[in-house]
Amino acid sequence: MKLSSHLVQRMLHLPPPLTRDLAVERDLRVPMRDGAELLADRWAPRSGGHGLPTALVRIPYGRSGMIAAQLVRPLAERGYQVLVQSTRGTFGSGGDFDPLRCEREDGLDTLDWLVKQPWCGDAVVLYGGSYLGFTQWAVAGQLPPQVKAMIPSVSESAFTLEFLRKESFALEATLGWGLQVAEQERRFALLRQLLRIRKERHAWYTLPLSQADTAAIGRPSDYFQNVITHDADSPFWQVLDHSHRLADSTVPVSTVGGWYDIFLPGQIRDYRTLQDAGRSARLTVGPWAHISLGVGEVATAEALDFGLAHAYGERPTDRAPVRLFVMGEEQWRDFPSWPPPGYEPRRFHLQPGGALSVEKPAESAPDGYRYDPADPTPAVGGVRMAVGVKSGRVDNTTLEARPDVLVYTTAALDQDAEVIGEINAEIWFRSSLPYADVFVRLCDVDGEGRSTNVCDGLTGLTGADQTARAEVRLWPTAYRFKRGHRIRLQVSSGAFPRYNRNPGTGEPRATATALRIAHQQVFHDPAHPSAVVLPVREAG
Repeated sequence: MKLSSHLVQRMLHLPPPLTRDLAVERDLRVPMRDGAELLADRWAPRSGGHGLPTALVRIPYGRSGMIAAQLVRPLAERGYQVLVQSTRGTFGSGGDFDPLRCEREDGLDTLDWLVKQPWCGDAVVLYGGSYLGFTQWAVAGQLPPQVKAMIPSVSESAFTLEFLRKESFALEATLGWGLQVAEQERRFALLRQLLRIRKERHAWYTLPLSQADTAAIGRPSDYFQNVITHDADSPFWQVLDHSHRLADSTVPVSTVGGWYDIFLPGQIRDYRTLQDAGRSARLTVGPWAHISLGVGEVATAEALDFGLAHAYGERPTDRAPVRLFVMGEEQWRDFPSWPPPGYEPRRFHLQPGGALSVEKPAESAPDGYRYDPADPTPAVGGVRMAVGVKSGRVDNTTLEARPDVLVYTTAALDQDAEVIGEINAEIWFRSSLPYADVFVRLCDVDGEGRSTNVCDGLTGLTGADQTARAEVRLWPTAYRFKRGHRIRLQVSSGAFPRYNRNPGTGEPRATATALRIAHQQVFHDPAHPSAVVLPVREAG
């Protein structure tokens, strides 16, 4: 354990610990209102642990191994005691695992028990990322006074609902996570996960999609069956949406995200809610995907600065509310708000001949391409969450050479252009079928012609066989396009398997079995001025 302590200290760039001599009380039983008992471990310095601020970590993935080494031990060695609890139905905790749906009641019951413990002291900090961040938002607005700070990372208050939208179903994340939690308590779970990569990739293509989980692991995943049956707006998922609680939450929040994280749009929405309500909150966004050491490094640093300071009634290190890693410039910068002031929306119009410019388009014929869901346009880099898959910024050369991808590119920039904020595209589009998807990706093309993805998004259309404007919301970003570089926009009809392929038939995604080839058109003329809207500040 001492060796792992040293390794994690180096890996997360942590200061030396106050102690490496920790005591662990295991399998504490925490009663819930329905009679279930959830198991928790308490980590604390072997001497002097009573009364220290308590970091509460609620997790469905187990309480030992790498979880303890990377998440729990670093805090327990540096000023906290840590209570790490297995959520309902996982790793010895009672009740049935019903992912995400019981976290408010169970979280409030856990806090009620925690603050009554003689060792707890008078300060609690909520901590953790992804699902662990959602368990924090789930109890917002009804916290006991002992809770002094929240530090959720790569997470949001309406967890996974973005994935379940009828018009942009996130197949890769929902299937992959559903398989992970379905298998995680079997022996050699990590090895099994690595061994099933090939089966999982084959399962992406399974029709009907309701059989994809069985194709991968030989049995259904409860979570995956729920997500392919119920869309995001189904009453079934109402208990997952805690976004309405944020404005009433008065606890200081420091939230850490990544430009290529699956939860970023919702995370920034949450921050804006806190910001607009005048709450004490700060936002840090780095050049990361969902699983990244950078996220862990910054979140741990926030726990030791922001969290401990508020636990003791002190001010954390002074900094601007918003700290962003500006890609392209490759520098951290501070801003007073999100979106930052001084960035004006500018329309870059698609032009004939594959051009992109601020000029309005002239009369021109539409561009076309053929989309075949049996050979779907692939997801390349970007916002991904799958074992063995590269995420973030990658070379798009091969993708852009496909005949089912259109590209529109500016002339070389005569000065740097900084794009920071929300990104939207308006694509005038028509398909030969009434059901189609529009995927839009913003790229940076360097002086040697290498195209690198910045951000992207997809929306699905009904009535796509009539010419209409598709409004596509891309991921937010902070990017500096350098002088001599060019700005590029890709338009296609998919990014598989990040998004489920559109079969073109309108059948329910769970039961669709037929695939239809579509012929797509993208318009760029005065009556149909397709464009991407970028918040720009010319940097000189």
